[in-house]
Amino acid sequence: RTAVGTGLVLGALGVVFGDIGTSPLYALKTAFSLPHMREYATDAVVVHGLLSLLIWTVTLIVSVKYIGMVMKANNHGEGGIMALVSIISSSRLRKRWIYVALGLAGVALFYGDSVVTPAISVLSAAEGLGVISPGLDHLVVPVTIALLVLLFGVQRYGTELIGRLFGPVMVLWFAVMAVGGLWRIVQHPAILQALSPAEAVFFVAQHPLMAFLSMSAVVLAVTGAEALYADMGHFGRPPIARAWFLCVFPALMLCYLGQGALVLYGGNPVSNPFFELFPAVVRPAILVLATAATLIASQSVISGAFSLTRQAIQLGFVPRMRIVQTSDHSFGQIYIPLVNGLLLVGVLGLVLTFGSSERLAGAFGLAVSGTLLVDSILLMIAMRPVWKRSLPKAALYCGGFIILEAILLLANLPKIPHGGWVPLALAALLLLCFNAWIRGQRIISRERRALEPPLDKFIAKLQDKRRKPLVRLPGHAIYIGHHPGKTPTALRTAIEDMHELHEKTVIVYVTTSSAAHVPVEDRVAIDSLGYADGISQVTITYGFHDTPNIPRSLESIRYRSPELNFDPYKAHYFVSLSRVVTGGNHAIYGWQRALYMTMSRNSLSSSDYYHLPADRTLEVRTLLPI
Repeated sequence: RTAVGTGLVLGALGVVFGDIGTSPLYALKTAFSLPHMREYATDAVVVHGLLSLLIWTVTLIVSVKYIGMVMKANNHGEGGIMALVSIISSSRLRKRWIYVALGLAGVALFYGDSVVTPAISVLSAAEGLGVISPGLDHLVVPVTIALLVLLFGVQRYGTELIGRLFGPVMVLWFAVMAVGGLWRIVQHPAILQALSPAEAVFFVAQHPLMAFLSMSAVVLAVTGAEALYADMGHFGRPPIARAWFLCVFPALMLCYLGQGALVLYGGNPVSNPFFELFPAVVRPAILVLATAATLIASQSVISGAFSLTRQAIQLGFVPRMRIVQTSDHSFGQIYIPLVNGLLLVGVLGLVLTFGSSERLAGAFGLAVSGTLLVDSILLMIAMRPVWKRSLPKAALYCGGFIILEAILLLANLPKIPHGGWVPLALAALLLLCFNAWIRGQRIISRERRALEPPLDKFIAKLQDKRRKPLVRLPGHAIYIGHHPGKTPTALRTAIEDMHELHEKTVIVYVTTSSAAHVPVEDRVAIDSLGYADGISQVTITYGFHDTPNIPRSLESIRYRSPELNFDPYKAHYFVSLSRVVTGGNHAIYGWQRALYMTMSRNSLSSSDYYHLPADRTLEVRTLLPI
């Protein structure tokens, strides 16, 4: 048990803490480069106050909010903003759609974070070249681009083998950070005064505007806090909490205090406080280690984007996409080519446009603070169905975090013209896509339902002896339905137009649960429908974090019922598809119609999404106006 626990802690260090663990590369560097801070770099009140604000912001948001509270609001062990959305959408709360829309806004901001994180992390590490030798500054952007292309290029192979190295590398990274910070603290122990929250109070009292604007850099110290919650399904809360309090949190605090001591008491101007923590002789090795750590941080957020996209597909918020399972042993190892390609284009665009981590910091802070604030609001709402707390009590628990994160967000607003517009523009574009897809799917669902008669009445008509006899085809046929209790269009076409029916027919409906996972043994429900004319009905329920695979699910229950005792990989599959065309009189804007049609025509077909055998699947298309 101890070995397993240690392994989970080591895995959490490699996957969960990569983003927040590399924040010391740029957080204080950005803070001390702000225009209002440069002339106060030797002012003890300012430096102590800034460090105190940073330390206590990290303590409150990560230690208290996420580990102490948010992680308890999980969906059957799964976390992340989509888990909160699922909890709220499946509750009986009034006006749920408002909270779901807010959650989708947080999801959109998370994608913005997924684009900015690789760019700023790898850039900040590559900027160490300039610290080693000023003549190497011109190589920062080319090296960053090469590393990012390599990183995104290997995603198709999965991260299972590389992931085994993540934990030990991050342990070494945190150890080096702690030693470097401790070395400077021993030289200047007065910096430990910054641990007192009173220093933050003095700073705010004497320089209120400066303290407020400095929060735009302080928020960079909590980048990746969402990952603690999003990845808890892979490791569980105890290993993540243990890794945070025993390793990550102490190392971060020592590193930030050491950087503060270097800036305040070092005696020379400091341009890159992290790398200058260490003697010049070891800086090349630190640069290599920092590069590895930032690639791990980038890998973490890319994997998070893949996971979030799969959940959004299952919940019906975005079109279906091709998802590749890259590991037979680890469920979380997936690869989505379209998302990977779009992220790479976005990341390279940011690197070429901004060119430095300092200029990118404005874009980063806005995305992070927005995501943190949305999480707190959704947590307050979710407390009612999860913990049975009244709204006033929930507001009391979460009000302080909401105020703090609102301040962080407001402090970043002045950076909108200087890069903050990037995550906002991306989030707005994604929200338009979410809105168009959800609205279009509702309309198409109504149109499809109108064409699908009730299944019980349709089967009853088959007993009518006056109707034309059906040609019974040998073998098994599986029809994929869209709405439980409704007759699939492909089945209706086969019987009414072609007057034929296989000897054994199974109608399969697929539904998505509000739970993250549904155990394999509980996924399939069977209804023989009286076994009328050899027709039976199966409902397969997947969690929003499961990978749908109809043949595999049918194979798992083939011996539970005589009518299902056949090889699903040798059956014939019939899929009812809809081709969306212009027309109809629906309440939808023209831009929504055009956007929905574009996404619909480029989405993955049901045959591929459900992993149906290509050589035994027939698709029946119906034109539906929108």
